[in-house]
Amino acid sequence: MDAGHQPHVLVLGGGFGGLWATRALASAPVRITLVDRTNHHLFQPLLYQVATAGLSAPDIAAPLRHILRKQSNVTVRMDEALAIDLGARRVTLAQGTLDYDYLLVATGATHAYFGNDAWAEHAPGLKTLDDALAIRSRVLSAFEAAERENDAQERRRLLNFVVIGGGPTGVELAGTLAEIARHTLPREFRRADVRSARVHLVEAGPRVLAAMPPELSEKTRLQLLRLGVEVHAGKPVTAIDADGVTLGDARIDSRTVLWAAGVAASPLGRQLGVPTDRAGRVPVAPDLSLPGHPEVFVIGDLASVQQDGKPVPGVAPAAKQMGTHVAAVLRDRLRGATAARPFRYRDYGNLATIGRMAAVVHYGNLKLSGLLAWWFWLVAHLFFLIGFRNRIIVLVNWGWSYWTYQRHARIIVGRTDREP
Repeated sequence: MDAGHQPHVLVLGGGFGGLWATRALASAPVRITLVDRTNHHLFQPLLYQVATAGLSAPDIAAPLRHILRKQSNVTVRMDEALAIDLGARRVTLAQGTLDYDYLLVATGATHAYFGNDAWAEHAPGLKTLDDALAIRSRVLSAFEAAERENDAQERRRLLNFVVIGGGPTGVELAGTLAEIARHTLPREFRRADVRSARVHLVEAGPRVLAAMPPELSEKTRLQLLRLGVEVHAGKPVTAIDADGVTLGDARIDSRTVLWAAGVAASPLGRQLGVPTDRAGRVPVAPDLSLPGHPEVFVIGDLASVQQDGKPVPGVAPAAKQMGTHVAAVLRDRLRGATAARPFRYRDYGNLATIGRMAAVVHYGNLKLSGLLAWWFWLVAHLFFLIGFRNRIIVLVNWGWSYWTYQRHARIIVGRTDREP
């Protein structure tokens, strides 16, 4: 078939779902345009490491053009999708329009403040490299401000850190912040006693890591306590302002509040003409296509997929599997197949790191915690990082941090919208 007449597959989003679908179509007789607001693919599970100065941005990200440089049927476009016209099969971008024969929407999710969007100013979330660098600046600037502060009460407020949300991101952030205060920084500050810093982890539900079995949740809580993290479970946040957080009748004074409590699907999903769920996710057909529009597919955090009566979780392995599945469906259609291939998620378990030599792992009947779980977590994340260079750099940096407690990326760059 002449290249000019090949079907055009438009992929919106260069995350796990979009990138895996694109790579799985490498030898397919199609033209692919991959559109993303950034020029890089981001390994989000390690984003907290950039936010807490353990890794640099290039350690967990790679340019999309470099990843796909050998795939000749792909054009990468750095742009933002603004609107989708299903009837015309056209997507409006910030810089022009693109028509498609097949559309794959994989634009992910953003922060959700449960109707309290004003909290975003005081409690930044963690979804992008920009978010991570802003959080890193805010955290490190709090220690710097405490060093020059003369008022004891204000210094305590500066050394009070609050992480809202007891999922994997919240647990990882809280545990790492405690290690920074107790092991990384004490010998470098003269006036501020950074060991006195308090890290609070706030979870509205009854336990942290609610997706884990109860016994692993409890082990996580105990490991956090050993690190010095104060866990507030069953305490929903009722207010956040520039001076701290309110939990019902309780108050935590803090200049640094971080949000890891909730996500909402990309607003682009609302333009697909079907009712979305409470989080803005789009219900899809068994083959992940949009009901009534078999040429449109929705995957990753934007898709609402049920399996065995339970929702498929919004995690990286699920997005990768969805991307690979859609590529297989498209290959079937190009060969003339009419039967829809249903998507089936393979659960590879849950894992989260809490701190140095502390993690939890749940895979089937396997339940691990402590050092063995930490090694399991380390190997898994190194394996899934894109690029040999990234794996080597991350391994070296983690090895150095393990033996020295040092975090090499403690550089404050730029300015946040609100410095301590």
